Amino acid sequence: MDRQNIAILGAGTIGMSWAAFFAATGREVTVFDPSPQTRDRLDRVVAEAAPALTALGWQHAGDSSRLRVVTDPVEAVKGADFIQESVPERLPLKHELYARIEAHLKPGCIIGSSTSGLKLSELQEGFAAPGRLILAHPFNPPHLIPLVELMANERTDPGILDSATEFYESLGKVCVRLNREIPGHIANRLQAAIWREAIHLAVEGVASVGDIDKAVAYGPGLRWAAMGPNTLFHLGGGEGGIRSFAEHLGAPFQSWWNDLGRPDLTPEVVDQLERGMAEANPGMNMQDLARRRDALVLQYVLAATGRVPPS
Repeated sequence: MDRQNIAILGAGTIGMSWAAFFAATGREVTVFDPSPQTRDRLDRVVAEAAPALTALGWQHAGDSSRLRVVTDPVEAVKGADFIQESVPERLPLKHELYARIEAHLKPGCIIGSSTSGLKLSELQEGFAAPGRLILAHPFNPPHLIPLVELMANERTDPGILDSATEFYESLGKVCVRLNREIPGHIANRLQAAIWREAIHLAVEGVASVGDIDKAVAYGPGLRWAAMGPNTLFHLGGGEGGIRSFAEHLGAPFQSWWNDLGRPDLTPEVVDQLERGMAEANPGMNMQDLARRRDALVLQYVLAATGRVPPS
């Protein structure tokens, strides 16, 4: 199935970004959200995402005419070939939404949930027949970041996960699969581990919040953007690969693991992080930071995919 008709359920940060992406690929996109400001916010996001999506080669980037906004989820899903559900991370809210739309789904339609931490088995309880629901967690912003974490289980209909993978990959996404469910999935748990130690280093006075971020962005972060930690340490072991690396540096790593901190996000710690952000980014507002992030990420995505930005 070509899946030309897309429904976006929930127009928060993730849903808006998904909508801009799918519209840029030339698809017809219907966005459900009860907020009366949705249309204005959506047009703004589409315009802001257009330069990056144009650079990535999507000819319809910035075309808001392909986007329709509705306040009824049933109207959004009627005729949809693919549904990207991105409503807030509250199970009762998601279950209520699923109950409303289930009887109106088109045969063959797939529902991918953008949930960043809820388990698929928990989500499935909202459907009488959950066979077409999968976990499909993107990384923010999904119009730019290729990663999508996918998961199905024994209650998923045969072939659904393969069809979803084929669909996402046809649009340039990079899909990874969870073999079993775990809160936070893969990437969020990895970044949670890094952030925990970054906070610990700041709280213990080892370095400033800004310098800790620089240590990641201009050190291991550059390598991680090319390859994951296992592959990088495999290379670090020379001819002996990961086994040689573990033999030579396993003990120091084990000692560092044993010494890693377990900070709590108390109000005082949040205050310290907020001060650190202000000191590290003087004169920059959130929009400035987002534009800087997107410009840097775009350059990596273009390099990684072999695409050349338009002149």
